[in-house]
Amino acid sequence: MVAAAVLSLVVTSCSKYRYEEVADDPLHSRIYTLDNGLKVYMTVNGEAPRIQTYIAVRVGSKNDPLETTGLAHYFEHLMFKGTKSFGTQDYEAERPMLDEIERLFEVYRTTTDADERRAIYARIDSVSQEASKLAIPNEYDKLMSAIGAAGTNAFTSYDMTVYTEEIPSNQIDNWAKIQSDRFANAVIRGFHTELETVYEEYNMSLTSDSRKMLDSLMVALYPHHPYGMHTVLGTQEDLKNPSITNIKNYYKTYYVPNNMAICLSGDFDPDRMIATIDKYFGGLKPNPELPEWSFTPEPAMTAPVEKTVLGQEAEMIYLGWRTGGASSEDADMIQLVSSLLSNGKCGLLDVDIQQQQKMLGVGAEGLQLADYGMMVAIGYPKPGQTLEEARDMLLDEIGKLRAGDFDEELLASTIANYKRGEMQALEENGNRAMAYVDAFINGVDWKRSVEELDRLSKVTKADVVAWANEKLDPEVYAAVYKRQGVDPNIHKIDKPQITPIATNRDKSSEFLAAIQAAEVEAVQPVFVDYASDLSVGKMKQDIEVLYKQNTTNGLFSLYYVYDFGTTTDPAFGIASDYFDLLGTDTQSLQEIQREFYDLACSFGIHAGGERIYVTISGLAENMDKAVKLAEEYMQNVEGDDAVLAQLKANAMKARNDAKLNQNANFRALQQYTFYGPEAIRARTLTDEQLMALTSDELLARIRSLSDYEHYVMYYGPETEAKLIAALDAIHRTSQELKPVRKVRFPLLTVDKSEVNVAQYDAKQIYYLQYSNRGEKFSTDNDPGETLFNSYFGGGMNAVVFQEMREARSLAYTAFATFTEMRDKDDPYIFYAFIATQNDKMRQAVEAFDEIIENMPESEKAFELAKQGILANLSTQRTVRDNVLWSFVSAREMGVGVDRNKAVYDAVQGMTLADVKAFHDKWVKGRKYTYSILGDRNDIDMDYLRTLGPVHEVSQRELFGY
Repeated sequence: MVAAAVLSLVVTSCSKYRYEEVADDPLHSRIYTLDNGLKVYMTVNGEAPRIQTYIAVRVGSKNDPLETTGLAHYFEHLMFKGTKSFGTQDYEAERPMLDEIERLFEVYRTTTDADERRAIYARIDSVSQEASKLAIPNEYDKLMSAIGAAGTNAFTSYDMTVYTEEIPSNQIDNWAKIQSDRFANAVIRGFHTELETVYEEYNMSLTSDSRKMLDSLMVALYPHHPYGMHTVLGTQEDLKNPSITNIKNYYKTYYVPNNMAICLSGDFDPDRMIATIDKYFGGLKPNPELPEWSFTPEPAMTAPVEKTVLGQEAEMIYLGWRTGGASSEDADMIQLVSSLLSNGKCGLLDVDIQQQQKMLGVGAEGLQLADYGMMVAIGYPKPGQTLEEARDMLLDEIGKLRAGDFDEELLASTIANYKRGEMQALEENGNRAMAYVDAFINGVDWKRSVEELDRLSKVTKADVVAWANEKLDPEVYAAVYKRQGVDPNIHKIDKPQITPIATNRDKSSEFLAAIQAAEVEAVQPVFVDYASDLSVGKMKQDIEVLYKQNTTNGLFSLYYVYDFGTTTDPAFGIASDYFDLLGTDTQSLQEIQREFYDLACSFGIHAGGERIYVTISGLAENMDKAVKLAEEYMQNVEGDDAVLAQLKANAMKARNDAKLNQNANFRALQQYTFYGPEAIRARTLTDEQLMALTSDELLARIRSLSDYEHYVMYYGPETEAKLIAALDAIHRTSQELKPVRKVRFPLLTVDKSEVNVAQYDAKQIYYLQYSNRGEKFSTDNDPGETLFNSYFGGGMNAVVFQEMREARSLAYTAFATFTEMRDKDDPYIFYAFIATQNDKMRQAVEAFDEIIENMPESEKAFELAKQGILANLSTQRTVRDNVLWSFVSAREMGVGVDRNKAVYDAVQGMTLADVKAFHDKWVKGRKYTYSILGDRNDIDMDYLRTLGPVHEVSQRELFGY
């Protein structure tokens, strides 16, 4: 991070708690260790009265028992089910049934006869149904809503499980009370329904070829280590045969304070924070017999190890080399070498392959885990190119690195760009706190983390060459080839018969009641004042300049914004791609990109559907040079017909590749549902139109940007007067600017029910339910819209999540929302989404229709939704360049004030009756377009025909080509 530092142990004069700190640490970190071994990392950032919290447990999938893989990830889900104190109405009455469910699962997992298994599962379902009558599903999320938390989530990886909350600064005591109970007294309930949720997550992973490739690369590099022996999600067989007993033993062993760290960044007093954490977490009992992790080192690789992954997506290749873990010296070299190979501007892969279009795409990155790391090179072949040819091309570049065939000055530029990236990252509480998580999990002393930038700056070209020759052997590597084909490892498992569990919306524990009743110091909301929080000035040609000063660091962001995009001119996307591959009459592309990299600045032209952005950003001290370079580049760019011909060929392959990707197909289906086929055809180049484009036509679009009306956005340390003076001098514009022609397509209205089905061979459908009655936007509806969405379709405490995931186990993810779009002239729309197993489709559609038409009502759920909105709005702050984006967004909606203020004022007096009235007026009784992406051979087409006329949408209709 920064220059060399000295570790010191100090005792504050006002606190009994000792902490470690590191000199010259930009975060001014305090690192505490409680008597029970719990680590606490903290850094203060008073920008907003919020705190990012991570509770990290040093245990992950590598610690899974081999007979129940996926356990770490599954237990992460179960940690949201409550404790003896919350999530239940009467734990003692519930407990015998939970014990019986545990016993039955132990029998179930060792039973092989299919009929016996069904009978046992029916018994599990029956007992679970009875137990659910005493449970309070998702009460943890209700607790988080009550204190105004955001970002409630968790994640599991190979070495860690991390629980994340972003909380208001006045809720530290309540947060600590909830979390300490959760980690000390977790109870496994709702087991079989949550198991289906995890299985749906597993189903989603089956269509992610890149995830399967990473799993295969792990097997190739670490065949005897848990990294390669099993995956984070576990196997299909193990997920369907879990052991609650194993999970409980795992929890008792690893979820202990001497194996945990609390990592914090935000607005708080450190002395009060550590005292509060000690009050609630200090009583947790350590495990004196915590297993000391050890592993037998992998034998050295002596020959290439090759794996093949089959799937529907486009072909690609991973090449990997094994390195040392995150606490080893290899970790520094991975940072540098990955940037020397691929930095988006002048890395070896960028210059030799990407910019010369020798592949469709290429990159390099390092993965650092606790026990091992890896360097990975990635290649996407261009048309007519084999994976073996792509592999050899990547290996040639590794050979150049080993031979020292790169400029030593590139190292200095890499360090400057790394420093810029660190400055940017440390603006956000999430990044600051996550740096602590990484250090704790990987066993990296914080002093070493702080000294990283200093160490990197001392690395020489000779060091890089020596390391590459030692670690990146072009004769010994792991290769994973992603080829197209049917994955033989994907097996269909029919949905189990699960009786929907009780939701008990109006039940609550005494624990929740106490949290709601707790008095906390009020935090007054602060809303954006567009009259004082930014400036709106003018430069030459009367161009508007939106200005916000950066008082945090020495970085700037400058945008030229044009109010038209690819919806107006579909060829502009190709024009910007073509521009990225060209030089000028005096400089090659490589020279231009190297100059930007040396300045630690970035430049790009980004063509969106409704706007074009020319973006220049980086170190503020180099802004003038970067802007001049960008402006000269845009005006003096020179075409190259050979480059354009290859770009067209690559674009055609990329189009075909998109049709192979599930997410790309669903995005296209959503656009088809929202806007219809005519809009897609109008804003999409046909193959023939794309191939007919000339170099002159494309570059004229780039050069002509200086002729059109636009406005400027700036966030940086320069004063407004000096900024405008600089822009007047260096920003090139015509004497008279032309007005832009903005084209927008209307959203389709829905006046009758109909069904779209798009084919994609997968074990899950992606389902969209869409409605538009043409109601016009008005800020008068903001409070009701906000409260309805929070209560009905938003987070884990909302009706949709409770019904679709908790009660019925239909999905890993599901949501619904009533919303305006991004322009004041757009109508309101309502839409719902779920990804679910193919044979659960009918159940999912019927469940959505039921809760949308007959919204469940709960006074207690409403109060929690209301509390959460008010707590969030009172502690949210719009800061930095977000002020500019907020202003632009408000202006697009025809609003001159922060809309959140009116919401905050109105919601305080609203009742459940208001939500019901909003639902009845705006949501109930709608007609819908039901759109399903799935395998026609595996979904109930007869049922879909009962919903309305079915249109089987072709991929040409979806994509427009």
